[in-house]
Amino acid sequence: MSRALAFTLVVWHIWAFVWAEHSSTPITAVDSVGITVHEMDRSLEFFTKVLTFEPVSDVEVWGSEYEHLQGLFGLRMRVVRLKLGDEFLELTEYLTPKGNPIPVDSRSHDQWFQHVAIIVQDMDKAYQWLRQHQIRHVSTGPQLLPDWNPHAGGIQAFYFQDPDGHVLEILQFPPGKGRPKWHTPTGKLFLGIDHTAIVVKDTETSLGFFRDTLGLRVVGESENYGTEQEHLNQVFGARLRITALRAEEGPGIEFLEYVSPTDGRPMPESERHNDLFHWHTRLVTTRLSSLTNQLRIKRTPFLSGG
Repeated sequence: MSRALAFTLVVWHIWAFVWAEHSSTPITAVDSVGITVHEMDRSLEFFTKVLTFEPVSDVEVWGSEYEHLQGLFGLRMRVVRLKLGDEFLELTEYLTPKGNPIPVDSRSHDQWFQHVAIIVQDMDKAYQWLRQHQIRHVSTGPQLLPDWNPHAGGIQAFYFQDPDGHVLEILQFPPGKGRPKWHTPTGKLFLGIDHTAIVVKDTETSLGFFRDTLGLRVVGESENYGTEQEHLNQVFGARLRITALRAEEGPGIEFLEYVSPTDGRPMPESERHNDLFHWHTRLVTTRLSSLTNQLRIKRTPFLSGG
């Protein structure tokens, strides 16, 4: 599948809804990031007890409206909204129909890869806390990105997995990097979600959608490589073009384009919301009708019937 076609799958991961009355850009905020989980109670134990997210709502939904929204017949879902700091994560368990698991041979440069970056107050303490709870490593350990990289130098990061195999990241910014709120003392170890990162095949194609169509602004760019990046992503020879975007509010969206290696696999054409490797990013718009029309003119594929 070409990346131009595969990238449109990201559109399937976007649920837009009306938030306010006026805005100068189509998308005003990134509301939340969502993942599909196999067993909700197990996932809640992990996210609330280990990562200290707080439940906000817990609902069960079904019906033809949801079936047409997601393009998935016969669904019944339990959806739990969690909060950490100012940001939100949504967990969805499909009571029926059950989807496919995350491929056991998934790699960080496969095009279904996505993660959320959780900011921590102290990387050493956070890593030891995760070790006490027997998390599964992706990275070999926390990595300190080198000072020769002016955009990323001094950042500490670590990849690990939740009980279903979703990749998560903890990250600590050094002084002078990151949003000011991440440097405000709170007394908490886990502070909030800075961004969600997605693997893209071609950055320019992705910018044509997220920046030029949706109106997100580019707030940072870097090219990362070296032994630290390889051991963070667990990809030998990793060299990434990284592009950070933001809306007016909410966490950022980050592109990860692997300059090398280039053998990352495309998103399976059969991917559905109930598959455990499904992620979606909920965006806020004040122009749902006009934005939908614009996307249709550009022949953007939709899961929803309308």
